[in-house]
Amino acid sequence: MKIVMLAGSDFASTMVFNALHEKYNIDKVIVEPKENKIVFLKRRIKKLGFFTVVGQVLFQLIIVKWLSLVSKKRINEIILENKLSAASIEHSLKINVESVNNDESIQHIKNLAPDLIVINGTRILSKKLLASVNCKIINAHAGITPRYRGVHGAYWALVKKDHENVGVTIHFVDSGIDTGAIIYQRKTSITGKDNFVTYPLLQLANSIELLKITIDDIINDQVVIKNNPQDSRLWYHPTFWSYICNRIINKVK
Repeated sequence: MKIVMLAGSDFASTMVFNALHEKYNIDKVIVEPKENKIVFLKRRIKKLGFFTVVGQVLFQLIIVKWLSLVSKKRINEIILENKLSAASIEHSLKINVESVNNDESIQHIKNLAPDLIVINGTRILSKKLLASVNCKIINAHAGITPRYRGVHGAYWALVKKDHENVGVTIHFVDSGIDTGAIIYQRKTSITGKDNFVTYPLLQLANSIELLKITIDDIINDQVVIKNNPQDSRLWYHPTFWSYICNRIINKVK
């Protein structure tokens, strides 16, 4: 099976690639850079409002940076325990594009003619791209869908004291945000040593295992779609003040 990966330019996407390439020999990785921050913030302000976005920016600049600093030992521990590798992707396997949704990227996908596309860390795939490819596309989502769509599914499940839904989902990709047909879901174990910046890393390790099982199922034509008839909600980044409140009141780090 010819597998192509669409990836963001972050260490998580690199870890997913290295884990999968070791077993499946990924043909190519189409990589996009992070979206322009000003463009992103303008769109987010239009959607969520100025006050909320200011709180989200303060959270990233203060809380996330502090947690990343004090969590270095735990981060390294998770990486070692799960044999995750952030080694650079071989240059000959990478195709750099401005966006996975632009015409150049779509043409590359058509030329490669993959049997399967795995995505990680990209922006939402456009309807144009989805209509242009003739293969299955799968994604590993850091949350249990449809209840925890969007970002930081483990954190929000803990805030809601919904411990049974702290986990990951492997799903087919459609035109919605984390709304595709569910293939696998699995709970992620969180310890007292973990916090906002380590939850996603634990979920990443968990989802890599499920991605391998999913790819094997696709190769063997044994995929079974799961039904999870829960309420659906799209989640965003916490604000500085909501994080502080949830840390004090709900004891969620």
